[in-house]
Amino acid sequence: MDLDYRKQWDQHVEELYERECNGQTVVYWQVKCPMLKPNRDYVYVRERRDLDVEGRKVFVVLAQSISHSQFPERSGVVRVTQCEHRLAITSDGRNGSKVFMYYFDNLRVQIPTWLLKRALKNGVPEFLNNLEKACRNYPRRY
Repeated sequence: MDLDYRKQWDQHVEELYERECNGQTVVYWQVKCPMLKPNRDYVYVRERRDLDVEGRKVFVVLAQSISHSQFPERSGVVRVTQCEHRLAITSDGRNGSKVFMYYFDNLRVQIPTWLLKRALKNGVPEFLNNLEKACRNYPRRY
């Protein structure tokens, strides 16, 4: 949820900010795509829900792409018009967390099989390792 912190740890962020629009949090996110040139960008609504499931806290983040006049498409950047992101985090009962992530992005490009395999083999684990490190290093705020 902390976009300023995301800009610090995620090397793929080109631009990232949020605006309140008609009572919704709308996020603009441009991603550096060296292998898929040009960059991709997203405009999506995002919300956080804090749940109590049988006494266990579960934090849920939901995001869905939208079209919004305050975020026009940019020349030289491909707009990802279809995306859904779901994230749920809860305690593992010890000193860690359980995380569930669901990401669907239509990147509007045919990805060669070799590149897709490479992304799945290297890119996803690298992202998850970076995410875990970012969570561990997140400055405590009281």
